[in-house]
Amino acid sequence: MFGKTKTHLSEDQVRDALKQVKFPGFSRDIVSFGIVKSIALAGTNDVTVALHIVTRDPAVPQQIEQDVKQLLARTEGVGRVTVEMTAQQPPQQSMPLAGSPAPQARPQIPGIKRIIAVASGKGGVGKSTVATNLACAMSQVGRRIGIMDADIYGPSVPKMMGTAQKPTITDEKLDPVENFGLKMMSMAFLLDGNTPVIWRGPMIMKAIQQFSLAVNWGNLDLLLVDMPPGTGDAQLSLAQTIALDGGVIVTTPQDVALEVARRGMAMFEKVNVPLLGIVENMSFYVCPHCHQRDDIFGHGGGRREAERLEIPFLGEIPLFTEVRICGDKGLPIVVASPDSPPALAFRKCAEAVLRQLEK
Repeated sequence: MFGKTKTHLSEDQVRDALKQVKFPGFSRDIVSFGIVKSIALAGTNDVTVALHIVTRDPAVPQQIEQDVKQLLARTEGVGRVTVEMTAQQPPQQSMPLAGSPAPQARPQIPGIKRIIAVASGKGGVGKSTVATNLACAMSQVGRRIGIMDADIYGPSVPKMMGTAQKPTITDEKLDPVENFGLKMMSMAFLLDGNTPVIWRGPMIMKAIQQFSLAVNWGNLDLLLVDMPPGTGDAQLSLAQTIALDGGVIVTTPQDVALEVARRGMAMFEKVNVPLLGIVENMSFYVCPHCHQRDDIFGHGGGRREAERLEIPFLGEIPLFTEVRICGDKGLPIVVASPDSPPALAFRKCAEAVLRQLEK
C-alpha cells in the first residue's frame, strides 16, 4: 500500500500534501506560515521534512510533528518519513513589579512596558468600541497608552478616534498618529479612501510585524492591540512577533456570542497568552424615557463564563445610543461624556484590567 508504489514523488507534491496540516488551534496551514523549511527526497521516495517553529507551548511542535508523520504515512507513494523539528521561544517581554530589579531580557518592542490584546471570537460585539474606550480611560488616569489596530481587513480605530491623518516617517520607521493623548497605528492611515485590502496570509503577517517593530511607539506604559475577529493569521502572527502580557475577551451576553468567544479564549491558551478576563458589552439597555431596564441580549453570560473558566470578570458595559453616536463622530464616550453610565462602566473595566496586569 502506502510507501510501496513506484510513483516518483516531487517536492511540490509533498509540499501540497503538507498544506493539509494546520497550526494547532488555527485555520492556517504550516506551509503558508513558513514552518516547512525544506523537503528532501531519497531512495524509493523516502521523505525528510525540516520544520522550524517559534512558540512558547512545547505541545505545539509535538502536535505538528505527529500530524505531519500521520499525513505523509497516508499519502500514496511516500516511503519512510523523517521529520526534523526545531523549535524556539520568542523573546520574552516582561514588566517588573514596583521595587523589583529590571528584567535582563531586552523587550521585544523597546520602550513599551506591556502589551495586551483585545479580542473576540466573532464580529459585531463592539470589540473596537471597547478597545478605544479602555485606552482613553487608561490615558485619563495618567498612563501612556498606544493602540495598534491589527484588523488589517476592516480597520475601525481611526474612525472611532476621530483622525485620518497620514503618518510621517522618522529613521525609516512610521510615526504613530496621535489624538486624545494616545498613539495609534492602523492600516486605515495608509490607505486612500475606501481602498480595500485584498491580501493573502503572508502579507497580513508582514503588516502585523511592521506595525509591531517598524513604528516609533516611543515610551508607553501599555500598548493595546485591537485584534480582528476570529482566530486566524493576524492572531498567530502577533503571538509569534511580540510577547503579549495578556488578552482581554469581549463578548455579549447571549449564548451564540459566548460560544464563539470560547474559541478566542482557546486561541490565547494555544499561544500561551494569559487571559486577563472577560468584558461583557451591550450587557443591558435602559430606556431613556421610562428608565426601565431591558436585557435585550440576555444577561450574565459573560460573568458565568468567567466563573466557569476561573478567570476575572472585568465588568459589563450597558447598551446606550450615545456610545454608538460618539463612536460614529470619532469621539469616544469616555472623552465626550466622562460622567455618563457607559463611560463610568468603561472606566471600571479599565481599572480592572490594570489591576490584573499589576498582579
